[in-house]
Formats: sequence, structure tokens, C-alpha cells
Amino acid sequence: MPGTDNLSAAQRSRVRRLSSPRDLAPDEEGGELNIVPFLDIITNVLMFVLATISVTFTTMIDSQPPRASGSSARPPTKPSLSLNIVVIDKGFIVSAFGQRIAEGCQGPGSGVAVGLKSSDGQTDYDYSALTVCAKRLKNQVPEAADETAFTLTANANIPYQVIIGTIDALRKADDGQQLFTDVNFGVPK
Repeated sequence: MPGTDNLSAAQRSRVRRLSSPRDLAPDEEGGELNIVPFLDIITNVLMFVLATISVTFTTMIDSQPPRASGSSARPPTKPSLSLNIVVIDKGFIVSAFGQRIAEGCQGPGSGVAVGLKSSDGQTDYDYSALTVCAKRLKNQVPEAADETAFTLTANANIPYQVIIGTIDALRKADDGQQLFTDVNFGVPK
């Protein structure tokens, strides 16, 4: 070929060798890593987890566990209300001042202090009467006016909403007076 340089066989071999792609050894890096399949898997797993999680909203009630009373307990130095409420299927049993309270919360006695109320042929717990009873008992002893704790015990068949209604009824009176804000749960015997 006129006007072109003729390459020797060794030169042509070297050009061919340098211009062709070479295979990498197993210990050498091979360029970019394709992470698209990995991201596809992660995205699918994340979507599955988000779709199967059930969101639960919970509320918390500040309470104290039941305390064991032993013989080493000191008697109170001032009058104490020691309000105890037991929720049964017939109403509320109320105990205060170390004794049971009679029906209508008028004084010591036995039985259910606040019974069920009937309206429109249905019976329900009388939370407003329980609030009035707790307020009356709290106002009987001026020394116990700063007492904010009560013990709540319920039978096993009492619905959760009744327990919450009882706690709400004992927290505040209708006139805004704070009654009992600290709940101690008791164990039924």
C-alpha cells in the first residue's frame, strides 16, 4: 500500500492485543456492582412488612401494683379515707375508713353501695352516683382532703370499658373538684 506504514507482525500483534478487551482475573475488580436486583428485593420486603403491620393505639393508666400488707405496717397517724371500690355485676361495693359503706353511701353497712341504674329498659353502671358517693366520703374527713389514691378491684367478667368508666368517675366531680387521680389495682379474692 502506497503511503501507509507497514507494520511488522510483532507490531500488529501488539496493537491487536492492546485494543481487544481483556478478561479479568478472579482476584481483580470487575467494574460497577449492579445493585438494582438487591434494591428490588428490599423494596418488596419493606412493602410486605408495612402492609402486614397492624397499628394499635394504646392508652396508659398510671397505677400501682397491689401491695402486700403485713403485720409490720404502721397505723396511720391521721384519719385516712382508704377508698376501695369493687366492681361487680350488680354495681359498686365501696369501702372507706376501714369499713363497708351501705347503699346510698349514707353510712356503714353491707351490700352494694351504688347499684345499677335502669333507663329505657336497659341497666348500666351508675357512674354519676359513684362520683357523688366518692365526693361525699372525701368531704367527711377534712384531714383526708389531700388523699388522691384509691384501690380498684373488679370481678373477672367485668368489661374493660366499665373499669375505665369507674376510673373516670372517681377522678373529678361534676363541679370540677379533683377527687382521686391515683389508681391502685387490687386483686379479687
